[in-house]
Amino acid sequence: MGLVIVAFCVIFLLVASGATLLFYRDALPQRIAEAINPRPKQRTLLTTIRQTGFSIGGVVEQMERVLPKSQAEISVALQRLTRAGYRNESAIKVFYGCKVLVPLVLCLICLISNLSSMSPFFVYASALGLGFLAPDFWLGRMIKTRQKKMQKGLPDVLDLLVICIEAGLSLDQATARTAEELKNAQPELCDEFGVLVLEQRAGRARADAWKHLAERTGVDSIKNLVSVLVQSEQFGTSVAKTLRVHADTLREQRIQQVEEMAAKTSVKLVFPLVFFIFPALFLVVLGPAVITMMEQFQQFLSN
Repeated sequence: MGLVIVAFCVIFLLVASGATLLFYRDALPQRIAEAINPRPKQRTLLTTIRQTGFSIGGVVEQMERVLPKSQAEISVALQRLTRAGYRNESAIKVFYGCKVLVPLVLCLICLISNLSSMSPFFVYASALGLGFLAPDFWLGRMIKTRQKKMQKGLPDVLDLLVICIEAGLSLDQATARTAEELKNAQPELCDEFGVLVLEQRAGRARADAWKHLAERTGVDSIKNLVSVLVQSEQFGTSVAKTLRVHADTLREQRIQQVEEMAAKTSVKLVFPLVFFIFPALFLVVLGPAVITMMEQFQQFLSN
């Protein structure tokens, strides 16, 4: 039996090698010729665009100069972009560029689709207003989505922090280890923890770095965690026990939120029942009776 398996493997390898040489015999001389006499690659449109530095992002970044803005507005926009996870220097330029580009695109769509024929002033004013506010709405949605993900994954991160601290690591080392281990499962929260580790390595105090984390994320559960850690460090209590209790509290809060949402379901079902289900039910149940009564009345009146 063993000899049969070995013979089958040898035959399979020989057939595969022959098929490879048969199908790629034309490509092999071409590759050998290119290796011996290399030729300059042809310039394509994509390489030309990359070499000239032309890109959609660059156009959007140039458009942000048209929009007037103050330093206070820029600081607020930078904070919102940071909470959404955009820390690049070009993020603020792209954001303000979109506030200029999106209204122009909407006006162009209205012009092409002939929507402006009904009421040009109202249509173009609405397009400009919606296009100007659309990046803010989109950014707000991104912030809420990211905050929900961080709040949902915080108990798991705290569990790993507790395990690392109980294994003998300090809080700083446990934070760095957690950010490295859970970067695939909880990328948003581990990204913020990575920034926290870099700030501590740069020389910022631990309490200030954790407070900066709470301000940067804007999540209430993380703010409570920071306050608990600062108090634990001030009073000298056990950090592992504190994190374990806080993780259990977060899980209880999550269960309570789910129960609250389940309790609201019966109230939210009233409006679909009244406006959609009850009319159809009345039509099916009372419809034949109403038709029969109308026919009886017509016969009675005709007689």
